[in-house]
Amino acid sequence: MTDLVQSAPRACIIGHPVAHSRSPMVHGFWLKELSLAGDYTREDVRPEDLPGFIASLRERGYVGANVTVPHKEAVLGLADVVSETARAMGAANTLWFEDGLLHADNTDVTGFLANLDERAPGWDRRAGTATVLGAGGAARAVIFGLLARGFSTIHLVNRNEERSLALKAAFGPAVKPCGWDALDAALPATNLLVNTTSLGMSGQPPLVVDLAPLPDTALVHDIVYIPLTTGLLSAARARGLATVDGLGMLLHQAVPGFSHWFGRTPAVTEDLRAILVRDIERAAA
Repeated sequence: MTDLVQSAPRACIIGHPVAHSRSPMVHGFWLKELSLAGDYTREDVRPEDLPGFIASLRERGYVGANVTVPHKEAVLGLADVVSETARAMGAANTLWFEDGLLHADNTDVTGFLANLDERAPGWDRRAGTATVLGAGGAARAVIFGLLARGFSTIHLVNRNEERSLALKAAFGPAVKPCGWDALDAALPATNLLVNTTSLGMSGQPPLVVDLAPLPDTALVHDIVYIPLTTGLLSAARARGLATVDGLGMLLHQAVPGFSHWFGRTPAVTEDLRAILVRDIERAAA
């Protein structure tokens, strides 16, 4: 049973910087929708201040927190109980108190899978070969999820060979590291293409990929959600391919934390998605 430190639970998101986070919008929507007393706010915490902040989390009145960059790896060593998923990810994004202990979990896998389940039902029925662009923390979550859903081959496309080999060592022979020059050869057998890099994100260089070799039945997923329609997704739609944007991953990964902190399991609805879409469009304008 999740501990509550006060009658109106408070949670926060910890990061540096953190002012850009849309998590308060998401959790605020659910608190209002479910008519729950509670609050969710932002806490800008510098890396050198993180241990002290986590140690005083309860005293600050928080029942738990989300964790974002640059603290997702460091927070693992500050929790009392770390989930198997968080250990496999090497990072945590959700903290809560239970039986007096601080628990840490990583819900990015949950968010990734739930987003695809919602926006492309049955996407994993032909689980076979996936191609993942990038080898950072997000790629780790994606690979974990794909293996759980039965994908037998995952082409991992990245320029940093050391990172790619580390993921192969972590997840086994199903992961096939390769350079960008081998992408064209990987695409013809690809059922699912996932971009986990920051390329194509607002303010970042574009992601340029020739999608011609992809099968007509392939699904293209970009975890970037600013802009909501990235260059990769635009190119995929122009080719007539099915696509999934990254906004749902943000929404679905937030569900477990809310459940721990506020005692109810919220739903990711079109109303919530519409609020986030309007905010993203307003920021872009």
